[in-house]
Amino acid sequence: MGELTMRQCNLCPRGCGVDRSVRTGVCGCGDTMHVARAALHMWEEPCLSGERGSGAVFFAGCPLHCIFCQNAAISGGDAGRAYMPEELAAEMLRLQGEGAANINLVTAGQWALPVKETIAIAKKQGLRLPILWNSSGYETEETLRLLAEDIDIYLPDLKYVSSDLARDFSHVPDYPEVAKKAIARMVEAAGEPAFDTDGYMTRGVIVRHLVLPGHRDESFKVVEYLYKTYGDRIFQSIMNQYTPPARELPYRELSRKLTRYEYDQVVEYARSLGVENAYIQVGGTASESFIPEFETD
Repeated sequence: MGELTMRQCNLCPRGCGVDRSVRTGVCGCGDTMHVARAALHMWEEPCLSGERGSGAVFFAGCPLHCIFCQNAAISGGDAGRAYMPEELAAEMLRLQGEGAANINLVTAGQWALPVKETIAIAKKQGLRLPILWNSSGYETEETLRLLAEDIDIYLPDLKYVSSDLARDFSHVPDYPEVAKKAIARMVEAAGEPAFDTDGYMTRGVIVRHLVLPGHRDESFKVVEYLYKTYGDRIFQSIMNQYTPPARELPYRELSRKLTRYEYDQVVEYARSLGVENAYIQVGGTASESFIPEFETD
């Protein structure tokens, strides 16, 4: 791929080639970082949020454009406010001062170059928290290599293993191939899961999978792929919090919430395979409480 650049942008697998100093790329972003929210977030997996909270930095923009996007308020690219690396480094240090367990970079791939600079500045100024890469899984191996020395914990999605669903729901039929390679790179970089004495993860990989209504069998395939490929070298996070978007979708099944029966079937399938390192959700998590208000503060 050559040198990573935003001038003929190649930071994500879309490779749109846009000069982001002139116009926005397929991710919806120009060349100045936009952040929609930087705050303690209590709704990540227990080993990430715990009682302290994860220092979540929600970046604007995304290359996927999933039709059921759970963060649609910011994924278009123009949400929040602009940050220079020095300013965002100060926000990371603020979150550390507020007791955050980690710095959680949410959908940051389209900003990989200024994010790397930001991390370097923050560490020079005293940042000592684990850095968490919270991602759709749709990442280039080159971008992951660029950040390998900066990231301690990876929290990617594996949304689908079917290219047909990836095409229909996220407009990227190559998602399964790309995400599988990206997760392999993340596991290689992070190594075995590690935790501090309080139970917070300090290194490792947690792969999330959001169970979609009407697509239980796809979830079976995702869970099985992850377990057969990585066993207990990773944690799986099987999520039931699908929230239907307000607008009408062309796929009727995505216009409703996930049923408890559908989710329980996926969890039972994981158990039948022998999966032990997994997080599951209980209760009515498909609610607005899991989708924060995005403000510039």
